[in-house]
Amino acid sequence: MKVTKAQAQANRAHIVETASTLFRERGYDGVGIADLMAEAGFTHGGFYKHFGSKTDLMAEAATCGFAQTAAKAEGVAARDFVDHYLSRAHRDAPGEGCTMAALCGDAARQPEAVRTAFAAGLEDMLATLGNRSGDAEKRGQAGDARARQIDVIAQVIGAIVLSRACPDDSPLADEILDVCRASVLARLSPPPARS
Repeated sequence: MKVTKAQAQANRAHIVETASTLFRERGYDGVGIADLMAEAGFTHGGFYKHFGSKTDLMAEAATCGFAQTAAKAEGVAARDFVDHYLSRAHRDAPGEGCTMAALCGDAARQPEAVRTAFAAGLEDMLATLGNRSGDAEKRGQAGDARARQIDVIAQVIGAIVLSRACPDDSPLADEILDVCRASVLARLSPPPARS
């Protein structure tokens, strides 16, 4: 039975979504094409009908993961986003969480296509955080707003990475999240009004 163009596109999207989750759970080297295709419900041989290489899929899956994170964060206040991001629930569910926190270390050792997808994802995160953290220009801080956004993103991602590196029952894993959450939330508070 011949697959329609629409079905082929749906199949490809399903493979990308499956890969996005598996890569976040296991890392890029922890997922083989055969396992990925089986998890998506397809045969190994069908992979190359959709993708030129695993690298192509990794880049597309990263972009998919960034879009999923953005969709979950849509309309959520910056403080609520940070509370969730730096939570044990996010820490313990890498397959459902932020692609950046799950795969940054892996992405750094991947071909340029994957690193380019990560750079684009980071730029989107910066823009989203800029929109959430208030109108910096009105507060006279436009010049260093991007630096503050980079600082916040680096801290929240780093906190998740460090917390995940600790044993699951480690008090340090929770302490890292608690300390960084308090620090970031304090910086997200608007500065006191000048008299």
